[in-house]
Amino acid sequence: MRERAQDLIERSFVWDNHACMPLRYGDETFLPELARAKESGFSAVTLNLGFGDQAPEEHLRMAAWFRRWLRQHNRDFMLVTSAQELDKARRTGRVAVLFDIEGAVAIGDQLSLIEMYRDLGVTWMLLVYNRSNSVGSGCMDEHDGGLTAFGREVVAEMNRVGMTLCLSHTGERTAREALDASARPMIFSHSNCGAVFPHPRNISDDMIKACAARGGVVGINGLGNFLGEDGAPLVPAILRHIDHAVQLVGPRHVGLGLDYVYDQEELREYLRSKPELFPGGLPDSLPFVAPEALPDIVEGMLALGYSDDDVALVLGGNWLRVLGGNWTATHPD
Repeated sequence: MRERAQDLIERSFVWDNHACMPLRYGDETFLPELARAKESGFSAVTLNLGFGDQAPEEHLRMAAWFRRWLRQHNRDFMLVTSAQELDKARRTGRVAVLFDIEGAVAIGDQLSLIEMYRDLGVTWMLLVYNRSNSVGSGCMDEHDGGLTAFGREVVAEMNRVGMTLCLSHTGERTAREALDASARPMIFSHSNCGAVFPHPRNISDDMIKACAARGGVVGINGLGNFLGEDGAPLVPAILRHIDHAVQLVGPRHVGLGLDYVYDQEELREYLRSKPELFPGGLPDSLPFVAPEALPDIVEGMLALGYSDDDVALVLGGNWLRVLGGNWTATHPD
């Protein structure tokens, strides 16, 4: 089974649609660890530029820093800013690197920043990071006021420029109204199944179905605190969420967004300084499914009876279809 899993990884386009490097401009301590993704078999990785209440300047500084580092290490990595370049990266044996943004605070009140971010390589932006902002409410808010008038403008502009909307971390009413407002498929880049493990960061079966009905994809993340009970083995836990989503909406609407944090001490320090982001707190122990677990995940899916084609969709084929499709629809050249 392991040999079949490795062969399938090599034949597939494998995309981790959310990973987190330290958000420290000029610090390349952890960036060489991107090689772990390549060694594990990933074809593409989406790196976070910023989240929460971080301002536009902070996102732009990180974009400039990551872009420079990637250009300096272009034998192994390729900064991707179009759907066509995804294939080129794979053909040339490099990991495609894209960017994401967690929360519309990154644009302030300036819609034109959306297109600029898109041109810099941002493939998706989620609307709200846990707590309400100018576009809507977050999953940790006690009251969800829904998508604001400015939020509707943001949805329309993201549709126009080909940046995919993400609804992870977003409140359910706001997410539903965004789904209804969008003319293009949307995603939950890194959200697990609330029916498998109840947590405010996980999403309901109804939301999974609504996303799939509009052609979108739900990415399952690998943070143990959202996968199941503390201490549960991580690979069996992530497989439970993957399988639940697949049984609910089919393999064409499920992907991987592992949310792996390379500098986990930085994350712990940040969460301690922002207790309002996770009321009740998160434990100091933050177990993650690491990139190296990819063969175990694939082997587990095969053991559950998934076909090679269905596994390939979950590994990255679905992200290619939706994210690439949104890109190409507005930037055909």
